[in-house]
Amino acid sequence: MIHPNINRINIRVYACILRNRHVMALHEEYAGEQLLKLPGGGLEYGEGVLDCLHREFEEELNAKIHNISHLYTQEEFVVSRFKDHEQLLTIYYTAELQDEHELLILDPCIESIEWIDLQTTENPFPLPVDQIAFQKLKEKYR
Repeated sequence: MIHPNINRINIRVYACILRNRHVMALHEEYAGEQLLKLPGGGLEYGEGVLDCLHREFEEELNAKIHNISHLYTQEEFVVSRFKDHEQLLTIYYTAELQDEHELLILDPCIESIEWIDLQTTENPFPLPVDQIAFQKLKEKYR
């Protein structure tokens, strides 16, 4: 089914950074709403998805990542929670920080970093596709 109100697509690329059966999550304010989300962001024109991941981690967290592996690509149609004319396409990877000591929050919208236990029974992520990615992580790293 074609959705006539959609006139834009927003491709989002995220990395699940793992440490001791915990995944990195960011407490971030976006469009006036407090969110817990995975690190990453929007793909820019002329940019590859892995280049996007590297750029986002350097811009937001002063971090370099490596050992990147595809985890999940969103398969269902999703309208942006923040822009009702925008379709989202979200791609998730797993990755590792090259040097955790270099981790530094550079983006003023990011309030803090939290390491979420993969053994937790509750899914802490409010965004629906992040919830799916978290569930896939739990299944993969039981």
